[in-house]
Formats: sequence, structure tokens, C-alpha cells
Amino acid sequence: MTPPPAVREALAAARRITVLTGAGMSAESGIPTFRGAQNGLWVRFDPQQLATPEAFADDAERVWAWYEWRRLLVAQAQPNAGHRALAGLAARPGLEALDIVTQNVDDLHERAGSRDAIHLHGSLFAPRCCGCGRPFDAALSGQNTASPLERLAPPRCPACGGAVRPGVVWFGEALPEGPWQQAMEVVAQADLLLVVGTSGLVQPAASLPAVARRQGTPVVVINPEPMAGTEPGDLYWAATAARALPLLLA
Repeated sequence: MTPPPAVREALAAARRITVLTGAGMSAESGIPTFRGAQNGLWVRFDPQQLATPEAFADDAERVWAWYEWRRLLVAQAQPNAGHRALAGLAARPGLEALDIVTQNVDDLHERAGSRDAIHLHGSLFAPRCCGCGRPFDAALSGQNTASPLERLAPPRCPACGGAVRPGVVWFGEALPEGPWQQAMEVVAQADLLLVVGTSGLVQPAASLPAVARRQGTPVVVINPEPMAGTEPGDLYWAATAARALPLLLA
């Protein structure tokens, strides 16, 4: 497998690259996607019972246990060749900036060596207090579980005593303003947008390629299947992140 010439040329010409990654980016590390036909999280579990503020209010112990199970799953996974390739790409001579905007709540970009990834949907490793909003050290919970069906009481905030919640964006919640503004800024500054492993269905992240197109920035999509919202003029490479991205460094 070799990169399409147009994709390689676009990458070589770019000086400021923004990368938007989705669940497919981490799938080859063993992290389930949300909508996969076989093992997607929303095939096995009901998002309305696990990923909403109402679900946490109704059954905090069940929701907390499910997110602790996911955190353990991620902690046991390793960055794949795609994660490592993006970290290597950042060191390419002549490249002024490489910014990663991710919809993923794992820490695999950081563990692969990428710095300052912008997490649009929060992080499994950044829980916070429901009451005062203070960050809570995930390592202090000590409550990882091997089963998503267990029940675990959320830790209490040492500052105010409030329940600690997962540090992710739930359905019905707005994206955190800071990361969203950062994402808009790095897309506006880029001369290439590389979209990797995303369905293109989740808003508002799915609108970022349109922002790039409006300013004439090339959009390269790397995904086994075309991303929803791909438009004529986008460069599309039907490949997975772990297979394709290392070839862009060759």
C-alpha cells in the first residue's frame, strides 16, 4: 500500500498541519469505537443510561463504574503506529506547527509523544467535582474495574465533598469553550487539515472540515470508509490510521 500521490504532495507542501482524529484512530489499539457494527460501545450499551447528566443523577454508581472500566481499558492499551507517526511528523524539517484536535477521550496521543492535544470531548483521565468543578486526580480514585456491570461509588471531592464525575462531555452537554476555541483557531491557521478515523457524524467537531474548506485549506481524509460530509475536492485515502500514517513519513 502506498499513499496516493496527491495526498503525499499535499502533506509535503504543508507548513502548518491540523489533525482531527476520531475513534478510528484508537481502534487499532483495542479501544472500541462507538458505532462499530460488531463491538461498538453503543451496540453493547445504551448511551442514554450511561452518557448523560441525567443518567449520572439517577445512578451515579453504575455510570462511574462504566467509565472506570473504560479508563482501565485505555490504561492497558498502547499507542499504535498511527499515534507514533503523528508524533514523528511533528518533528519534520520545515514544518512550523502540527496541532492535534481529538474527539477521543483516551490519552494515547500523549503517550505516543504528541504534545498539547486538544481534547474536544474531555478525557477519561481528568475527572472533576460535580459541585465546585475542581479537577480530581484520577490516580487517587483507585477504583478501576474489570467489569462494566459493577457498581462503584464515585469518590468525593476533597475540597467541597461533592461527587466526582467523569471528565468527559456527555450527550446534551456543550463542548468546553476553551478547547473548542483552540480547535477553531488551529484549523483557521492551518494550510492542511488531516482528518483521521472519524465518522464525521458528531457535531460540532464534524463542522471543522467545512471551516477549512471555506478558507481554501485542503482536506485529507484517512479512513477505511468515506467520512460523512466528505465533499468533492477532498483527498480521500481508504486506509486505517495505523497502516496509513507511518507511510506518510517514509
